[in-house]
Amino acid sequence: MTARPTALIADDEPLLREALAGQLAEVWPELDVVAQARNGREAIELFEARRPDVCFLDVHMPGLSGIEAAHRIGGRAHLVFVTAYDHYAVEAFAQGVLDYLVKPVEPARLAETVARLKDRLNAAQPATNTALLLEQLAAELARLQHDTASAPLRWITAQVGSALRLIPVEDVDYLRSDTKYTRVAWRGDRGVASEALVRTPLKDLIARLDPAQFAQIHRSVVVNLRAIDHVTRGESETAEVHLKGRAEVLPVSRSYLHHFRGM
Repeated sequence: MTARPTALIADDEPLLREALAGQLAEVWPELDVVAQARNGREAIELFEARRPDVCFLDVHMPGLSGIEAAHRIGGRAHLVFVTAYDHYAVEAFAQGVLDYLVKPVEPARLAETVARLKDRLNAAQPATNTALLLEQLAAELARLQHDTASAPLRWITAQVGSALRLIPVEDVDYLRSDTKYTRVAWRGDRGVASEALVRTPLKDLIARLDPAQFAQIHRSVVVNLRAIDHVTRGESETAEVHLKGRAEVLPVSRSYLHHFRGM
């Protein structure tokens, strides 16, 4: 073990990397986060350059995934996987050989993980050879991804100022495409109308939204049906959606007017 343990954090979301680094600084102040990677390929390159003792790897990253990066790192570091989906805490994780954290990372869970890592490092215990477990985990994750690809989205991660906000989908009033981003309008604390930009394209979010609750009303707009106050007809077979407690008026194009037939 080095004088000060070192770590790498890999996640394609900058705010999530910074949030985890901040949490680690509180629970493990002697740990040096020597590298932060935006994807699996960069994680491997930075690992080879810095050789950290511990790697915190997001399971899903563009390009090479956290699982694929872990294959390349092998038993040269202690691995902790980070996932947004609690059902990814499969048997390989639960065995205690492959450690994991669920987003948003809970302080108590992080403290448990850090305690285990400290024990392994203090005992000079080598990282486990996890090749077979990683193969099993990759197969299980692929199956779970397939099973849940159509599952309704539960929350949306958005940057609000300097903070990371987890927005429950049921609190969202509407989503609107905004160049490369998607504008999310929701009801914050005490029902206050709030907005934020997310990097996920609107078309990707639409695929995960519950069609019984959300309807696309324009090529760039999706609305929560529960947020609608009333709809007014316009010219040329168009309409406008007026929202409860919001001044914004959302356009309804001809292609989506069928949602409001008979209203």
